[in-house]
Amino acid sequence: VPEDQADKLLLANWGLPKAVLEKYHSLGVVQMFEWQAECLMLGQVLEGRNLVYSAPTSAGKTLVAELLILKRVLETRKKALLILPFVSVAKEKKCYLQ
Repeated sequence: VPEDQADKLLLANWGLPKAVLEKYHSLGVVQMFEWQAECLMLGQVLEGRNLVYSAPTSAGKTLVAELLILKRVLETRKKALLILPFVSVAKEKKCYLQ
């Protein structure tokens, strides 16, 4: 992330609703890693273009997907579909996102 965009690492600077920020903060997520912010700032990803990225387990891939989904749903008022690999993960995300 370029120096002039370092503030993009903070979740508070992504235009998320207060309730969403509070939930992330309660889980200890206040900012993202540089690679996550870079993913979100690539091309026209925030306008709905595709993004393919890869990272090791527990690196934070889900946060990127969640932020993209949240921003698109809130800005376009359209529904989103989040596909997860296991029922247990889907149940966990359901509780988390509610």
